[in-house]
Amino acid sequence: MNNAMVVGPFVLPYALLLVFAAVALTVYVGHRSGRKAGIDVEAVVWHAVLVGLVVARLAFVWEYRSAYFASPLGILDIRDGGWNPTAGFVGAWLFALSRGARLPALRQPLRSALLVGTVIWAVGTVALSVRPDTGQELPALSLTSLEGRPINLAEFKGKPTVVNLWATWCPPCVREMPVLHQAQIDRTGVNFVFLNQGESAEKVGAWLQARQLSMNNVLLDANRQAAAAFKQGALPTTLFFDAKGRLVSTRIGELSAATLTERLQSVTQ
Repeated sequence: MNNAMVVGPFVLPYALLLVFAAVALTVYVGHRSGRKAGIDVEAVVWHAVLVGLVVARLAFVWEYRSAYFASPLGILDIRDGGWNPTAGFVGAWLFALSRGARLPALRQPLRSALLVGTVIWAVGTVALSVRPDTGQELPALSLTSLEGRPINLAEFKGKPTVVNLWATWCPPCVREMPVLHQAQIDRTGVNFVFLNQGESAEKVGAWLQARQLSMNNVLLDANRQAAAAFKQGALPTTLFFDAKGRLVSTRIGELSAATLTERLQSVTQ
């Protein structure tokens, strides 16, 4: 079920590794093709990649513009993982074709490079999307509320449910918590469950109070049962379950209002 590679303290989502692989092979093929043709095409390939990344980000921002325009600086914070890869590849291709139209010698090397990168990304995306269904559901984990009441995680079945694994010492957890807090207020048809990993009720309660975050379903996972059950070691990790309690999507890393909206569509439509 884990959708990331863990290397020491680093957690690398497979989707991000796929992008790195596509970019690396695009540059490599461009370099080799250009060298055979006796021209320097590598700089143009890098420009095409850069254009693609910018277009991918701007397309995502435009799609969720109401969230980004409410906090414009968030447009620059790419840590939220908000990209539109299809738009990015279209932008890169259009840039490469325009450069090839002006410099015919660049056409074949550029096309070869971008074709390889596009195929790698497309095949990898399909492979990641058709991985066997693990059948992961909301597990029957017995956790404790801040008030000391036992709560079974499986009790949240019946409505779409967002489960957030977090800790007060985790900077991206801290940054995304106001976004999740506001979503809990705005989206009453969705359960938001916050599983604190390994901290005491006193510490968690004081942390929330200091930030004036009045949140429902804050549960203590003293032994980190959820991380083991979901096979997730990174924080923050947010899991999205449909109304039947089936896992639909997992986000490793920080969420913005826009990327949260995007993920919620998978469990509320």
